[in-house]
Amino acid sequence: MSKLAICPGSFDPITYGHLDIIQRGARIFDELIVVVFNNQAKNPLFSAEERTALIKECTKHIPNVSVDSSADLLINYAQQKEAQVVLRGLRAVSDFEYEMQITSMNRKLDDEVETLFMMTNNQYSFLSSSIVKEVAKYGACVSDLVPKPVEKALIAKFSK
Repeated sequence: MSKLAICPGSFDPITYGHLDIIQRGARIFDELIVVVFNNQAKNPLFSAEERTALIKECTKHIPNVSVDSSADLLINYAQQKEAQVVLRGLRAVSDFEYEMQITSMNRKLDDEVETLFMMTNNQYSFLSSSIVKEVAKYGACVSDLVPKPVEKALIAKFSK
């Protein structure tokens, strides 16, 4: 039986920090599905379709990674795909409290699905999609924060 993990997030937009987790996760699991979820607490810049397309473009070189989107609960999605693991990236201690709450609820809903936390590379520990959007909004260079397709998409969004 192959090991299937899902890597969920809002990815608005995907950053090099996200890609760090995805690439490293792809080395550990036989199959990794990156899933775009809509976080109701966030007002996304990109639609779910745009985010999915950007992630596909940025991960096309990783053969065991696929990309999907869902409006369902994370645990329901994991069950539908028969995923054994949810892979979550952590940047700092501040991420841990939020992630612990979500993981505890997911465990209550289904204790068969494990959540694994992976620390992002130190060079990306400050990086968030929110920071990238804020910097891009004012025309600053984000080429060392996001892949080229994302940089182009940000420029297009903010030039309107």
